[in-house]
Amino acid sequence: MNDSPWAAEPVAAGPAYDALVGPQTRPMPIVPDAAGRDFDDREARDRGAAADGGPPFRAEMPPQEPMPSPPPSQAPQDASPPPPKKRAGRDLRAAIGVGIGLGAVIFASLFIVKAVFVGVIVVAVVVGLWELTSRLQEKKGIKAPLVPLAVGGAAMVIAGYVRGPEGAWVAMALTALAVLVWRMTEPPEDYLKDVTAGVFAAFYVPFLATFVAMLLTADDGPQRVVTFLVLTVVSDTGAYAVGWRFGKTKLAPRISPGKTREGLLGAVAFAMVAGALCMEFMIDGGSWWQGLLLGLAVAVSATLGDLGESMIKRDLGIKDMGTLLPGHGGIMDRLDSLLPTAPVVWLLLAAFVGTG
Repeated sequence: MNDSPWAAEPVAAGPAYDALVGPQTRPMPIVPDAAGRDFDDREARDRGAAADGGPPFRAEMPPQEPMPSPPPSQAPQDASPPPPKKRAGRDLRAAIGVGIGLGAVIFASLFIVKAVFVGVIVVAVVVGLWELTSRLQEKKGIKAPLVPLAVGGAAMVIAGYVRGPEGAWVAMALTALAVLVWRMTEPPEDYLKDVTAGVFAAFYVPFLATFVAMLLTADDGPQRVVTFLVLTVVSDTGAYAVGWRFGKTKLAPRISPGKTREGLLGAVAFAMVAGALCMEFMIDGGSWWQGLLLGLAVAVSATLGDLGESMIKRDLGIKDMGTLLPGHGGIMDRLDSLLPTAPVVWLLLAAFVGTG
C-alpha cells in the first residue's frame, strides 16, 4: 500500500478542496446571464476584479518552469586563463638574419686579410663605447669622455695586434691618462665619478677586445678566432635551448631572472663538445681533452659576462644597450659574453699550444 500523499483519496469540491489545492483550480459552475447566455463563473470573477480596480484573475502569470541545465558539452568553461607559453622574448627571424650577416662579415674578413678583421674589431669597440657612455649619461648623469675612449680604444686594439700584450697594456695606461686629462676641461663637480666610469669603460670594452686581436697574430690565428667565436655562440645557444625547455631552478634571479641552472649545464655540455671538436680538428697541436677544458672555461666565462652586463643594465634600468641590431639590441648586447671570454681563450690556448 502506497502511503505517499500522491496516493491519497480524492477530495470533493468545497472548503476542504480549496484548502488543499487552492480555489484557483476548483472547476467553476456554468450560470446563465440576464439574456439567458451561459458564461463561465471564472469570467465573472475576472470582470468583477477588473471593475474593482485590481488585475483580472487571468493576469496572474503561471509559475515558470526552471530552465533546463545545459548538457555537459555546453557547460561553461573555466574562466581562468591558460598558462602562458614560453616565449623567446625577441624577434627570432631578425636575430637569425642579423647573426648570419655578422658571421659572413667576420668570416670573410678573417680569411681574406687579417688587418680587415682588426678593423672590424675597432668598429665594434668604438660603437660599443658610444652605446655604453650614452646610456651612462642618459640614466645616471655620468659623463665618461667618449673622444679619448674611442681614440684610445682603437689604439689599444691595434697595439695589441702589432705589439702583443705589452702594447695593449701601454695603450690602456695612456687611454686612462687621456681620460683624466680630458675631463679636466670641464667643471670639477662629479670629476671622480666621470673619470672612474671612463677608466672602467676603457678596460671593459677595448682592453678585453684586444685579446681577440692577439688571437689573430698566431700562424693559425683565423682558426683560433673561429674557435673563440664558435665556443661562445654554442655556449649561449646551449644555455638558451636547454634553459627554455627544461629550466626550472633560477641561477641568479636578482640579476637575470631568465637564466637557470639547467641552462648553465646545457651551456657547459654544448661548449665542451664543441671545444673538443675544435681543438682536435682546427687548432694546430691541439687535443680533444684540451677542448673539453676550454669549453668548460668558455661556458663559465660567457655566463659570467652575460650576468655582468645584466647587472649593469639593471642598475641603469634598461633592457638593451642600444637598438642598432634588430632582434639583438645593441653591439654591447652581443659583446657581453664575448668580451670576458676573449682573455680566457687566449690564455688557455697559449698554455696548451703556445702563441706562435
